[in-house]
Amino acid sequence: MSIPSARETFRKFLAQKGLRVTSQRLAIFDAAFARTEHFTAEQLLDYARSIDDSVSRATVYRTLPIMTKSALLREIDIGSGEKFYMPNSAPNIQIAQVVCIDCDRIFEISAPFMEWYGSTVSSKLGLSPVSQRLQVSARCNTLRDTGSCPKRA
Repeated sequence: MSIPSARETFRKFLAQKGLRVTSQRLAIFDAAFARTEHFTAEQLLDYARSIDDSVSRATVYRTLPIMTKSALLREIDIGSGEKFYMPNSAPNIQIAQVVCIDCDRIFEISAPFMEWYGSTVSSKLGLSPVSQRLQVSARCNTLRDTGSCPKRA
């Protein structure tokens, strides 16, 4: 999904929910879609404030669920007590996440087998899949061997 298309989806979703399109919400959208790495709500607040310094913490925390419900952002919980987010540029593609437990960095890879797997196991139980996720926790071999991780941000 292109950024202009995603922005229009965001505007329509806000209107559908009876919510106003404000400059702060658009700054949050722009900040999120400018990211190429996963980010937290607090990081998004900093990014959004660099676009519009009137963006409040409360507005960020109220806007993130709106963006995830509209499928514009993916919310990722790696078990660290903090949620991470990433623009959902291809909402119909199955993604697996590999989390480095040494640095909490999240890597995403295409996992087309997940659709087949979810459908197969659900149908055996007489169910239809609604959502699924695959998350693998891993350790950095290079960090273990050399003491430094080349993928650490």
